[in-house]
Amino acid sequence: MYNGYAASGICRNIVISEAVTFTDGTLTINIPQAAYNNGERYCIIVGQLIPDETTINAPVGITIGDDTTVYPLVNQNGTNVLAKNMRTRTRYSTTVRTNIASGVFMLNGRLPCSTCGCNCASGEGGSLPLPTTEAATNTTGN
Repeated sequence: MYNGYAASGICRNIVISEAVTFTDGTLTINIPQAAYNNGERYCIIVGQLIPDETTINAPVGITIGDDTTVYPLVNQNGTNVLAKNMRTRTRYSTTVRTNIASGVFMLNGRLPCSTCGCNCASGEGGSLPLPTTEAATNTTGN
C-alpha cells in the first residue's frame, strides 16, 4: 500500500455517492455516513446523474450521510471544483483535509481536461467557503 492505493494503483477507499442534488446554487454529492479521516485518500464515484438544472459555474460540495454540512470539493490550489468539471460514473481521487473549524475534500492532481468545459490550467473557480448563490444561467447536460 502507498498513500491509500494498493500496489495495483486501485484506490482502496472507494466511496459511491448516494445522491447528487442542485440546491441553493451548489451541486452537492452525498456520500455514505462513515469516518473520513484527515490526510486519508478516498476515491469518490459519482453514481447518479447530475441534475439538468445545475448551473455550470456552481461550486461542488460533499455531504456525509444525513448531515447537512457541506464540505467543499476543491482543486489542489484551493479553488472550488465547478459543476462543469463533474461527470457521472467518474472516479475522483480526493484527500480529506481538516482543521478544527472545517474540512474539505481536495482533488489529488488536476481534473483531466476531458471533463472540463474550460481551460483546466486556468484554475478558474470560486473561493472558500462555498457561496450560497450562483449568478450563472447556463446549465450542464448529461
